[in-house]
Amino acid sequence: MIQSYKQKHQLQDQYDVILIGSGLGCLSAAAILSKEGKKCLVLERHYTAGGYTHIFKRKDYEWDVGIHYIGQMGKDSSFSKRLFDYITDKQLEWADMGEVYDRIVIGDQVYDFVKGVENLKEKLKSHFPNEAEAIDTYIDLVFEANKTSRKFFMEKALPPLLSKVSGGFLKKNFYKFSDQTTLEVLKGITQNEQLIKVLTGQYGDYGLPPAQSSFAMHALLVRHYFSGGFFPVGGSGRVVETIDPVIEAAGGTILINAEVDEVLIEKNRAMGVRMADGKEFRAETIISGAGVVNTWTKLLPKETIQKHKLDQHLQKVNPSVAHICLYIGLNGSPSELNLPKANYWIYPKDLSHDESIARYAKDINQEFPVVYISFPAAKDPDWERRFPGKSTIDIITMIPYEIFEKWENTRWKKRGEEYDALKENLARRLLEALYKQVPQTRGKVDLYELSTPLTTRHFVNYGKGEIYGIDHTPERFRQTFLRPHTPIKGFYLTGQDILTVGIGGALASGLLTASAITGKNLTGKVYGG
Repeated sequence: MIQSYKQKHQLQDQYDVILIGSGLGCLSAAAILSKEGKKCLVLERHYTAGGYTHIFKRKDYEWDVGIHYIGQMGKDSSFSKRLFDYITDKQLEWADMGEVYDRIVIGDQVYDFVKGVENLKEKLKSHFPNEAEAIDTYIDLVFEANKTSRKFFMEKALPPLLSKVSGGFLKKNFYKFSDQTTLEVLKGITQNEQLIKVLTGQYGDYGLPPAQSSFAMHALLVRHYFSGGFFPVGGSGRVVETIDPVIEAAGGTILINAEVDEVLIEKNRAMGVRMADGKEFRAETIISGAGVVNTWTKLLPKETIQKHKLDQHLQKVNPSVAHICLYIGLNGSPSELNLPKANYWIYPKDLSHDESIARYAKDINQEFPVVYISFPAAKDPDWERRFPGKSTIDIITMIPYEIFEKWENTRWKKRGEEYDALKENLARRLLEALYKQVPQTRGKVDLYELSTPLTTRHFVNYGKGEIYGIDHTPERFRQTFLRPHTPIKGFYLTGQDILTVGIGGALASGLLTASAITGKNLTGKVYGG
């Protein structure tokens, strides 16, 4: 049954903008367009809104599904901070994680990533005193790649005709970085394998190891955290809670349990959507934040796909990595358990990142290629008020989707004993990784629940359980169809697929799509607002 996200709302048949999906790309675009006077209808197929920003609860606990930390929230002048302030009317607060935001663990060696560029340089040089020049060069390249990205992303908002005229000029400098893999760039700086392993210790944030990922993606990610990590006060559920009133103020609403069956196309113009229950909503502008694969294969009429050869686009991109996540509830507050705020990135000692993944892909009983541990209860200063005497921890690792493929037609929570046994085995292994790094948690675990790629498939509607949409390879950044405009009039895309992975990419994609729709450079309003 279709229902409003928070309160009763008088539904209308006609809106200015309909957005498919309630991930941060759509929420960001809807809030910005609402401030431009547009009445927006956001449609979410599941019973909870927010995409990867949503939360879920079990017993006395609450877990954040996708926001584990975000960068650039410390200064009011930063782009991400200004944009979040704009779309939430400054109602969303952020807590600083402290000096150390990421802790890279390789075997028994620990390398802290500390906030502040000079502090990070100094810390890295203390571990690698003979690599000082390489470290300085690396940081310089990260900044240079980020500088070139501004014009590259700006080009995406241009109308197709103008893009053909000036697009090449705007993108050429960015391609110097995006066309190279992360490993190629780092091998040109240093031959120290351990340093390379440390510098790429956050690769799990974009899902591809150094020999496969675009250096541009790597540079965008690591630069994002140079000023430290931050977490939303009150948990990531506050994201949709603070954006919803902005949409409501313009007469719009967010609907849950509202699955779109098909976008209505007439004479190559998007006119509205037909819901799974047959109801139709009309709007002059339709935005899909469901990802390009879902959009091209599930939401558009077959004749439209064939007319514009949209299915051929999908042959040029691949889904990103699938993952499992262990959600843990513990007895004891974060302060009582002395839980850290910093994230742990744990890697095998014996192999490079790429080699570890290759070994694991052949046999998942081998050592995990990466284990990421996040302590959301410790990061949120409001947690102990809401959940006294309790804590939560998330542990994530990648896993081949094929391991779970035979259960993909089974029902959530009812996939059978073999599936449950596999989950339990994986959960136990992840718990042991936690106990090794944070031994005081042993004996304090009250409950745990493992999500698999099938869980992601069920809730986020990614066909292969992928966590980051499409892969961030060098080839991905050459795909010109990854932009807000589509060949269909009045039909646009948003979300991490058209920009880059994660909260920052999805957030900025909403601004990009809103700018493309209005024909205005809305960045000025964000900074002025």
